[in-house]
Amino acid sequence: MVGPRSWTGLFTRSSNKRNEKHGDYSLSPLQEQRLLRLQARLQVPFDENRPDHQEALKALWRAAFPDVALQGLISEQWKEMGWQGSNPSTDFRGCGFISLENLLFFARTYPVSFRRLLFKEDGKRATWEYPFAVAGINISFMLIKMLDLCSAKPRCLPGINFVRLLGEDEAAFDVLYCIAFEMVDAQWLAMHASYMQFNDVLQATRTQLERELSLEDTQRIHDLPAYNLLYQ
Repeated sequence: MVGPRSWTGLFTRSSNKRNEKHGDYSLSPLQEQRLLRLQARLQVPFDENRPDHQEALKALWRAAFPDVALQGLISEQWKEMGWQGSNPSTDFRGCGFISLENLLFFARTYPVSFRRLLFKEDGKRATWEYPFAVAGINISFMLIKMLDLCSAKPRCLPGINFVRLLGEDEAAFDVLYCIAFEMVDAQWLAMHASYMQFNDVLQATRTQLERELSLEDTQRIHDLPAYNLLYQ
């Protein structure tokens, strides 16, 4: 099901050129503070030797398979969640610890949606499905690029509008991640996609998200139309 080991990063090389750059703008003190905290999270690599990172990974397993004992941080069991191999830490190299935080937030905040997507419960599925966990890392990476979060402050319109949402809810990035994951799965089913079409699905999701983040009446992350895809 998981396929070749080229998944991580395979679907994250899309161009960011279509995001037009916008002029300077001011951040409120709260927006600036929350943006800096989010950007600090982006700088944290996953470290398999850190106890808190180990515990986060174990917590993700418990959320996904509460009735199945994990045999170890390196185990063939991880493939059941859609990691590429027996050691999930190798998949985090492309995006760092925030991608694990995103998955764990999804599992804890929207457990029904999380399990529906993990176990591919809806719709007519392809013979070769996208691997859940590695897809999640690609979604984290896509959002970081789409929102221009590696700049001192975003200069693309989706990123500028996102910072405003961040000022209303510090968890906006994590919630947007959950929304994006639901959108990816919905696009996957709508496009009758299979394994090697995941990049097309991700691009379609990005385009839709950029459109929703540009809506004038969006004041909070929960105002995005696609938020309605989530189940708690």
